[in-house]
Amino acid sequence: MIRKKVRGTEALLLSLIAEGTDTIFGYPGGTIMPFYDDLYHYSDQINHILVRHEQGAVHAAEGYARSTGKAGVCIATAGPGATNFVTGIADAMLDSTPLICITAQVNADKLGTNFFQEADTIGITLPITKWSYQITGADEIPQVMAKAFYIARSGRPGPVVISVAKNAQVETTDFAYDQAELLKDLVSKDKRAAADGASEEEIARAASAINAAERPLIIAGQGVTISGAENELAELARRGNIPVATTLLGISCIPSADPLYVGKVGMHGNIAPNKMTQEADLIIAAGMRFSDRVTGETHGYAPKARIIHIEIDRAEVNKNIRADLPLIGDAKNILARLNRAGIESRPREEWFGFARKEAEAEYERIIAPELSGGGKRIRMGQVIDRITKAACDEAIIVTDVGQNQMFAARYARFKNKRSWITSGGLGTMGFGLPAAIGAKTGNPDRNVVAILGDGGFQMNIQELGTVMQSGIGVKIVLLNNTYLGMVRQWQELFFGKRYSFTHLDNPDFQQILAAYRIPARKVTDPQELEEAVSWLFSTDGPAFLEAAVLEEENVFPMIPAGATLDDIIYDKYDK
Repeated sequence: MIRKKVRGTEALLLSLIAEGTDTIFGYPGGTIMPFYDDLYHYSDQINHILVRHEQGAVHAAEGYARSTGKAGVCIATAGPGATNFVTGIADAMLDSTPLICITAQVNADKLGTNFFQEADTIGITLPITKWSYQITGADEIPQVMAKAFYIARSGRPGPVVISVAKNAQVETTDFAYDQAELLKDLVSKDKRAAADGASEEEIARAASAINAAERPLIIAGQGVTISGAENELAELARRGNIPVATTLLGISCIPSADPLYVGKVGMHGNIAPNKMTQEADLIIAAGMRFSDRVTGETHGYAPKARIIHIEIDRAEVNKNIRADLPLIGDAKNILARLNRAGIESRPREEWFGFARKEAEAEYERIIAPELSGGGKRIRMGQVIDRITKAACDEAIIVTDVGQNQMFAARYARFKNKRSWITSGGLGTMGFGLPAAIGAKTGNPDRNVVAILGDGGFQMNIQELGTVMQSGIGVKIVLLNNTYLGMVRQWQELFFGKRYSFTHLDNPDFQQILAAYRIPARKVTDPQELEEAVSWLFSTDGPAFLEAAVLEEENVFPMIPAGATLDDIIYDKYDK
């Protein structure tokens, strides 16, 4: 495709279209106005979602990317517009989310002069991106954009920042976009590097270790989802009759009802997989990085197990936990090769019996009391349970960060892949609402439910304006306990109940939703919860359900910071 004398901003738009971009999330401003002027003429090819804050644009692009598998695209003006991207970019980097973050910049000849709304976008974002680049001339745009998309999506995905000087936006250039030609040298270099992955001998050794194991456990992380390896994961588990656990970000890569699924590991994970980690003789870690929230204190992690670590990013191998058999490469490719390597099935009645016994104990001691309630106040787990039942376990669940996140991780259920979106590595409050907007934009035919706490909701509450203006049919559930619940829980358990600045004197959220013209309802009685949830899903378009939940409720079980997976707390009296 060749266009003579195309303006730089039109070259940007044509590059986005060539890469298959159908949606961008952004906020206009002075230095980015040329882009928006040309976007006006391409609105039939690119859907632009006008957010209310640039941080919301990045989180929305994350939700879009995580739910669709495509690269998310967001755009902002120079200076404060670009710096408002920073939290979202850092979030995307830690959670391996492919983003193209385009920001404006002052004229190239004004760089370094403290010109109005100048900020060193490249210097600020370089440590939190896979690549950051400053475009100073329009001729650079096609090649830089092709490289940006390639870097964002290849290997371990992540965010890329492209800063476009004002003069590069308004200059004219001959536009041609041949992705293969533009990336020829870069791709051939990457292919040479990729050839240095797991060898056939390493695959054979791993298969032999799996076949010899009596108590193996697969722990699946988000890398399984990123690589599209859900089928290969299921095949390996079935071939070897191996139980599967997930990390927080790995949730939904295997159906919740799968008989081989034993739950989520980690700080607020299920008891069975955490205890199985400590008793396993082999752990097959697929697409996960052994986060501290998964391992607890590392010196006591998986003391009886050899570890096979399937990981595309070499830097993650042996960083936190030493791997006995590292398999470097894409999870889909490695798992497929293992499946062809003669994996044998073993009965493992005792091993699965151990899992059932621990799961039954957790249900009796923690889950049943949470879901039955029995009191006059609604509990968070009850809300999540009713939500997933009403959606037949088929909704995309997007959470904020805190107790709402942990209760959702524990009590939501999933049939379909790419159905769980949350902020993991950075733990960003304010993530939930804009990320749900992005997920719904990318999946208009699926139910998308945002599970929010009253603290995180208010960090990006302005994005209700995005919902209102765009008519995005996201279902918003607010678990309102009038506290910063997770911090309050730690203050109760480890700081002598000194609730230092964690109580929230909240506004009337119903009036706020009325001002945004979004149908809203509040429920306080557990007996009315089921009908209120039914109302939420039966309402056309966006809808908001506020559940006034028990104020000082805690999420259990819990592994305290600095403790090992053996040190599980079952309730507030068990310390």
